[in-house]
Amino acid sequence: MVMGEPRREEYKMQSFDAATQQLLKTALKDPGAVDLEKVANVIVDHSLQDCVFSKEAGRMCYAIIQAESKQAGQSVFRRGLLNRLQQEYQAREQLRARSLQGWVCYVTFICNIFDYLRVNNMPMMALVNPVYDCLFRLAQPDSLSKEEEVDCLVLQLHRVGEQLEKMNGQRMDELFVLIRDGFLLPTGLSSLAQLLLLEIIEFRAAGWKTTPAAHKYYYSEVSD
Repeated sequence: MVMGEPRREEYKMQSFDAATQQLLKTALKDPGAVDLEKVANVIVDHSLQDCVFSKEAGRMCYAIIQAESKQAGQSVFRRGLLNRLQQEYQAREQLRARSLQGWVCYVTFICNIFDYLRVNNMPMMALVNPVYDCLFRLAQPDSLSKEEEVDCLVLQLHRVGEQLEKMNGQRMDELFVLIRDGFLLPTGLSSLAQLLLLEIIEFRAAGWKTTPAAHKYYYSEVSD
């Protein structure tokens, strides 16, 4: 944290109204004083509407979970958060049909939660298959024809792909079969979508790392 800069948790709250900001600040400092199930719902609701927030919400959720555990040794917030994630997961096709942006925000959010939440320093097993299922949906032909979904797929694989593969390598192999098929059978794929898919195929092949040559090639292409 640099002197004079707002704390990241506080900065992310600026997109909430004043009453909600106060609720979240209290949840972080004195979690026993607020309805933590309500807090979980507020965070999920906002994540589905604001893709910028959904990219960082995991950090806030992790901080609230830590604060509650330290204060009371309980996990009311985590339970409420996971229940709500499951509800949205079960209705994911309806969400996608209703709002492509909401669907992309949801995938970003669940991957962010997977990235931050740990049990005994390991990713949460309960989230592995739901996260995979969301990424598999993004790799279907009708999703690959939409740049927002391709962009989301590639960004999330950059963020959590390596962790996911360690948890279930077979499903990652199956996912990349879909991605390669999508790349090789470009029915309606934009040139940017093809570039992004090729980049993530090479990124995984290089051990989830970007080689200097790949970085120069892809990022100069994208900026062009």
